[in-house]
Amino acid sequence: MNNISIFGTSSDAGKSTITFVIAKILQDLGHSVAPFKAQNVSNNSHVCDDGSEIAIAQYFQSEVLGVETSYHLNPILLKSGRGSSASLIVEGKVVSNKDVLEYYRDLDLLKPAVKRCFEYLDAKYDCLVCEGAGSPVELNLMDKDLSNIFIATEYNTKIILVADIEKGGVFASIWGVYNLLPEKLRKNVIGVIVNKFRGDLSLFDEGIRIIEEDFKIPVLGVLPYLPFNLGFEDSASLKNFVQHPRNKKLDIAVISYPHMSNYNDFEPLIADEEVFVEFVSSNISLEKFDLVILPGSKLVIKDLLWLKETGLFEQIQNYKKDICAICGGYEMMFNFLDDKYALENEQAVKEQGFGLIDDIVVFEKEKILEKKTYDLFEEKIEGFEIHHGMCEKYPLSFEKENFKGTFVHGIFDNNEFRTKYFKSIKNEYMGFDFQEYKKQTIDSFISTLKAKLDVNHILKSIT
Repeated sequence: MNNISIFGTSSDAGKSTITFVIAKILQDLGHSVAPFKAQNVSNNSHVCDDGSEIAIAQYFQSEVLGVETSYHLNPILLKSGRGSSASLIVEGKVVSNKDVLEYYRDLDLLKPAVKRCFEYLDAKYDCLVCEGAGSPVELNLMDKDLSNIFIATEYNTKIILVADIEKGGVFASIWGVYNLLPEKLRKNVIGVIVNKFRGDLSLFDEGIRIIEEDFKIPVLGVLPYLPFNLGFEDSASLKNFVQHPRNKKLDIAVISYPHMSNYNDFEPLIADEEVFVEFVSSNISLEKFDLVILPGSKLVIKDLLWLKETGLFEQIQNYKKDICAICGGYEMMFNFLDDKYALENEQAVKEQGFGLIDDIVVFEKEKILEKKTYDLFEEKIEGFEIHHGMCEKYPLSFEKENFKGTFVHGIFDNNEFRTKYFKSIKNEYMGFDFQEYKKQTIDSFISTLKAKLDVNHILKSIT
């Protein structure tokens, strides 16, 4: 069986989603399948079963498929770094901060890691569904493109194009990408999926004829736009969430600072019909909210300074209702934050925090990566840690009156903790089973899209 590359005809075309949909369809047909992305750029990451770190998109895809998680699924990950640099994570571990130009200059040094991981998975599974990145035909960068051109050329993958009709210019994007691909790769294109169509799909019948007859590219399906509030990969996907709480009990503010990370912590809240979530990115009044959450941050001190500059710092200090702080937000609650090795800033810096917790957070060179079941807030909670910040007195969590803080991500996935916590804020809160919601949402989403895809054509083209 051939492996598959999913190429977008633009950024945010829906590659991550189509990757797990195609992979799950093949898995349900009896094939062993794994997701793969050679290189990802995202502040949203997760700790794997092997204690390594990968982008949330590949972790979520593996969750859908029920496959073991490891760094092999995403060998190269770039996260926001100080200045114009990025934190470079290779095979699950931080190796350095690299300037973007330096990263591209040294790209050939990363290809062995990508090949090792791809070939490890290729030997283990019948089919790898390989997510591309951005557009595969950025002509000035094609020789530096690990996720699209390198994988498709090196391993002769079959290619599915994904075009976002919502953006406009869908015909130009399909024609342009297809014809700008190297001839060898054009021959491997098995078809195009037109994604995010709103309205009556029959309105695109003429569009299908144009693509198939004039462009000579098979249309594998026209997929309807469906809200999918899971697996948020980046700020663009976060902004697209849809929420209509039918039985609202709680208003929750999540402070959306510039380098906010791990948006997935809030998927259970967005899914909750008793909760309304607002992502706050300016100095609005917090008084209408029942709970304020300070989320994770990739650049904690920079985001702390942003809070002070916007006036939100003072508002949070004076807020009398419940506050919850996670990872980077938790670190902000200490007396001082000390980046003595300049891991997140251009130079060593020490900044005063909220002072709610009497201790100092020091950013250490060795990053904590942990995934396990924690004894936390009188519950057993499955979660993970992913942070440079360390402290002596409260290395895991701190709780006082109307405040809860922890380094652990994923706490709201725990039904018992979430229900008890929210009930303590609003007694009429009832709660729901997030895991059951997640399973039903994924199954329904895949089933709906499968009915619109030419599965037989895809299967014939790769076997």
